[in-house]
Parts: sequence; structure tokens; C-alpha cells
Amino acid sequence: MATMLELSACYAIGAVGEVGPELLSRPTPCTGWDLRMLLDHANESLAALLEGMTGGKVALTSPGLASAADPALVFRDRASRLLCASDDPGCPVSVAIADRSVPVSVMTAMASIEIAVHGWDVSQACGQRLPVPPGLAADLLELCVLLVPRAGRYPLFGAPVPVPPSASPSDRLAAFLGRALSLS
Repeated sequence: MATMLELSACYAIGAVGEVGPELLSRPTPCTGWDLRMLLDHANESLAALLEGMTGGKVALTSPGLASAADPALVFRDRASRLLCASDDPGCPVSVAIADRSVPVSVMTAMASIEIAVHGWDVSQACGQRLPVPPGLAADLLELCVLLVPRAGRYPLFGAPVPVPPSASPSDRLAAFLGRALSLS
């Protein structure tokens, strides 16, 4: 049975597979961000998650990674490497972040959310509008309720966006994390 991280990575890698250089200037559901900015951010997040899952610690400051010529390729590579790292028997059981220790299971949950939601963002920006698979979206939303604070969310997340009761699990997940459900 596939893990949540595997499902998130497969979904996002598929969504990002459609990104070519001509799409990098397209707007995303994240206000004020284009696709290049979003992929650069996601790539930096994936680098930090990889650092934690392979080295057992995450630095609080990043060396300021330069934008890649093909940020979609970098995303697919890092998501794949993160998936391999999570399956590695040498993967640490906890990850040090500043003066805290986080169980690797929490890092894996955070990685699952990060990868799937940014895959959703990319899908929206590219006009694919691929929903996060329903079971995965429902599981990720349950995690988000535990990991994403209702107060003090900015600048990491926007305020939750209202959705109709009939909204799909994918739409509820995106809305909970402050994403508008359609691009103008």
C-alpha cells in the first residue's frame, strides 16, 4: 500500500511534468506569485526537508538557492529524492530544528502536505485543474488541522477560504490553506 508521501509525490510530479519554460510567468493561486517563484519556494522547502530526512537536522537559514534554469525538473528530482530518503532504513527517527526535535513521522507528514499542495498550485497555474486524489486530500486535511495553526498563519498560509458544503476534499484542502479555487 502506498504511503501518503508516495501518493503526494506521484500526484505533484505528474502536475509539475506539464511545466515548461513558457509557463513560468503564469500566476498561481498564491497572490502575487508566478509559477517560477512558487517552484523556487517549493524547491527550497524540499531541500530543507531532504536535509532533515537525510542528515537529521534542518538549518534555520538557507544559503539562498539560486533559481534553476528548469525549476520543474529540480522539483521532480527533489520530490523523488525525498521519497527515496523516507524509505531509507538509515533515515533518522527525529530531526533537529533549532532547539527542538521533531519525529521524522511529522517531517514526512509536512513533506506530504508541502508536495501535494504545491502540486495543486502548479496544476491550477498550468490550467490542468487536477484535484488532489480524494482519499489523499482528506488525509492531508486531517493533518493540516493538526499542523497548521488557525491563528498566526501569515505569511506561511493565508486565512481559510470559504467553500460550499459540496466542495471536494481537494477543494477543502486548498481552501483550508488559503488558496482561492480559481485563477482570474
